[in-house]
Amino acid sequence: MSEPTRRLVAVADVAADTRRGGELRVLLGPRTVGSTSGFLGVATLRPGERIAEHYHPYSEEFLYVARGAITVDLDDEPIPLAVGVALFVPVNVRHRLRNTGTEDAEVVFHLGPLAPRPELGHVDTELVAQRGGS
Repeated sequence: MSEPTRRLVAVADVAADTRRGGELRVLLGPRTVGSTSGFLGVATLRPGERIAEHYHPYSEEFLYVARGAITVDLDDEPIPLAVGVALFVPVNVRHRLRNTGTEDAEVVFHLGPLAPRPELGHVDTELVAQRGGS
């Protein structure tokens, strides 16, 4: 029996994706470690920043606030989350993350299972012009 390969990924080693707002970094995923069941990352949001509304047609999403405070809008219902609190986002539920606090927020996220193809995993529901501050 062979030992599983360990693959460590540091936040500093992953470029930030800012296309949807905030800074998103996928740490453990198909591209970084060859995972096949989902991916895990960190979102950093400055006060007033947000991640534009979207949904995942194939994946559940798990959110955990590691620093700061955010509000997650689930199908337009605002849900405040403080540090140390987690939230489950079911498949096909529209959601937006907003930093409504006064300090930077860090949110750990995990999605699974993976979509059949990467371009099918994320559906934007806000126009580019709407992706500004909260």
